[in-house]
This record gives sequence, C-alpha cells and structure tokens, in this order.
Amino acid sequence: MKWSSIIALGWVLALIIPAGVAAAEAENNAVNTSSGPVFVLSSPAVKDGGQLPVEYTGDGESSTLPLEWTGAPAGTKSFALIMHHIAPDKTKWYWIIYNIPAKVKILPKNVKNVGKLGNNSVNGRVEYAPPHSKGPGPKKYIYTIYALSTATKIKVKPAEVNREVLLSAMEGLVLGKAEMSVIYERFISSEDGESRSGPDNGRGEPPPPPPGDGR
Repeated sequence: MKWSSIIALGWVLALIIPAGVAAAEAENNAVNTSSGPVFVLSSPAVKDGGQLPVEYTGDGESSTLPLEWTGAPAGTKSFALIMHHIAPDKTKWYWIIYNIPAKVKILPKNVKNVGKLGNNSVNGRVEYAPPHSKGPGPKKYIYTIYALSTATKIKVKPAEVNREVLLSAMEGLVLGKAEMSVIYERFISSEDGESRSGPDNGRGEPPPPPPGDGR
C-alpha cells in the first residue's frame, strides 16, 4: 500500500471514530438525564421493607394491604398486581389482580370489583391468600405492580390464572414495574403461655431493642 493511501485512510478513521464516540455519548446522556417520573409502589399501612401489620395476615383479619402507585409510564393502558414470596423450594403467590383500568392508582384495604382476580398457590382459590409465615424466622413478601401497554388477552378462566400464566400473558406488554416488600414473622408462643408476634408491633415497624442489646 502506498504511503499516500495510508495517510488518506488515517484521515478517514480520524474523522469517523470521534464522530461515533460522540454519538454514543450523546445517546447515553439522553437516557441518563431523562426527567420522566419514577414509577413507585407504596402503602399507607407499612413502609417499603417494613414489618407487615398482623391484620393483613392469616393471624389477624386477613385483610388485603392498601396500595397506591405514582409515576406510571406514558402510554399505560392497564395494570396488573402480583404478591409473591420466594421460598427455598419454590415461588409462592398470594394475590393476583390483572386488567386493572389505567385510571386506577389506589387499591384500598379489602379492595373489591377492581380488575380481575387470579388464583393463589396456597389454596388454589380465586382470592387473596393471607400469609401465615410457616416455619421460624421472618419471611419476605413482594408486591409488584406492572404497567402495561394494553390489557392482557387471557382466555382461560380466572381460576386458572396463576403467576406463570399472567407473566406469560404480559410478555411484550410491560412498560414498567414497581415493587415494594414487607417482612412478616408469625406469632410465637412464649414460655409464659402468651402469644406474641416476632418483630411486628402492629404498626409496621420493629420494636426497639431491649436494654443492653446493641443489635
């Protein structure tokens, strides 16, 4: 190759490479500096990562947790909700609601007639199954709200809509999702015969440590 050709090639590369880098940086900056709203799921009854009050479990009133969300992506036409727990041997689900209208932003305590209910893995019924937290120690339960570009086209009966069916039906429709988790430890029996919960004090917050306990 002649030196004139090498020099010409060098000039071409010198022009192309910086342009490509600049374009990539501009694209990344456009994504990272987006000022769109953040999709957030929360509850007035418990903070994210807090202790689930006993009234929302099978040890209490078995009520559904009140939920609310903000910042759904533009173009959202429907919502779906799943409450699940990842056990050592499998994933369990306790609450499924799908085809929630886009105008809905709040699910009150013991919500009814909003969207369609799916089944649960506890008893297989089309209803909310309150957690009982079998076994010792705290358990983590996750609530996930999905923003969808359209309502799901599920053709099976609600009794057959489990977590896997819903997740499959939402493929390609999810514009965004928001999660919040709660912790629950089931009531335990003390030596004096009284029943006490684990770390929950009924307000969704852990009690203060006893004197001298620095943990």
